[in-house]
Amino acid sequence: MRLQLCIFLSFLLKSLSAHNDFYTSIGHMTDLLFTEKDMVTSLKEYIRVEESKLEQVKRWADQLESLSITAIQDPEGFLGHPVNAFKLMKRLNTEWGMLETLVLSDTTEAFISNLTMQRKHFPTEDDQTGAAKALLRLQDTYHLETNTIATGNLPDSEHQRARGNLKYFEFQMLQQRSDEEEAAQKQRNEGTVGNKTEEKKKGFKEPIPERKMYEKLCRGEGIQMTPRRQSRLFCRYYDNHRNPMYLLSPVKQEDEWDRPYIVRYHDIISHSEIEKVKSLAKPRLRRATVHDPLTGKLTTALYRVSKSAWLTGYDDPLIDKINQRIEDLTGLEMDTAEEMQVANYGVGGQYEPHFDFGRKDEPDAFKELGTGNRVATWLFYMTDVAAGGATVFPDVGAAVWPKKGTAVFWYNLFASGEGDYSTRHAACPVLVGNKWVSNKWIHERGQEWRRPCDLDQSK
Repeated sequence: MRLQLCIFLSFLLKSLSAHNDFYTSIGHMTDLLFTEKDMVTSLKEYIRVEESKLEQVKRWADQLESLSITAIQDPEGFLGHPVNAFKLMKRLNTEWGMLETLVLSDTTEAFISNLTMQRKHFPTEDDQTGAAKALLRLQDTYHLETNTIATGNLPDSEHQRARGNLKYFEFQMLQQRSDEEEAAQKQRNEGTVGNKTEEKKKGFKEPIPERKMYEKLCRGEGIQMTPRRQSRLFCRYYDNHRNPMYLLSPVKQEDEWDRPYIVRYHDIISHSEIEKVKSLAKPRLRRATVHDPLTGKLTTALYRVSKSAWLTGYDDPLIDKINQRIEDLTGLEMDTAEEMQVANYGVGGQYEPHFDFGRKDEPDAFKELGTGNRVATWLFYMTDVAAGGATVFPDVGAAVWPKKGTAVFWYNLFASGEGDYSTRHAACPVLVGNKWVSNKWIHERGQEWRRPCDLDQSK
């Protein structure tokens, strides 16, 4: 049995070179659970057969041991009985041969055959390494103690949001106190140029590096929305200027941020639609890629840990229905938009700060599409995320949290066609949960009459 177990383990190790990138998608990792369940069932059947065989050998050995103890007390006397002599010949000539056949019988064939069939579903060494790096990334981003990671005692969304809100309000109180002290100091030093200059120096704050700001926002810290700005954000029922589709049943729209202007649409995609989109995407999921600015080609990157798939109306009429919904609400042409991208994030899945639009130093970013630059982004949240997974905008200190059934929308380009660099954003690492999103990148072509050009870059 030890030899056969070694054979099984050798097959297992060889199988680890079959596939990779499982760690980049929780959706694909769920398949591994069912694969492992099947392998455990197969292994238990193998053990049952081996135990049955060993039980037969044990019973035979016990019988022979009892017989031998009696026989060797008086060997000649024992063999003097012709029946005993015959049975000895029979055992050595026949029964020991049968025992040999039983012991050497290969009961692993079915198990190894199943293992060989299933091994294509096994992760690789790269997957294990990727998952380990993800744990380190989560520990660094969310300031987690090693023991917290080791015991799996991770915070849920309620605790994280509460901690983030606490930090936010503490910041606001400190900011208000600082503003009051600054105003008082200004009054005391009114008219003194030197004092004013010194005051400006004291008020200067060193910019926070993007990486640190990104991680702070992921933790719910460093939100730069003041109460005054917050008071200007509203929720409303929205019909996109009396669009017939939504005139009688307007959608719920909420302002998430002012500059860049980000809005969220609530209850904009149903549970059944989400499940359908996920089921269409899952078989097509492949490691997400990014544009290499040097080669202009798509390539995988360590800073984008997810898998994605592309869907069109040819895959299912539902996709056309959803695209029409986006067009009705944004007023933008969908015929020139990219296909719907569906993404599922893996262990510690993230997408570090990036722009959706092509900058001037990469004029050929979307040349092959022939539809111009990405004018706007529409992003569906198809799952709630227990902890982590926010969409953050480091340059402006904004954070948008996933909420199943909602979508957020923003323009990447000003009406002048110039890129809005404040839209640089990131997908924070998923700490706990499973994050599914889908998005539409809307392009310039076809929007000439829907979003007229304007030289004012504030629009």
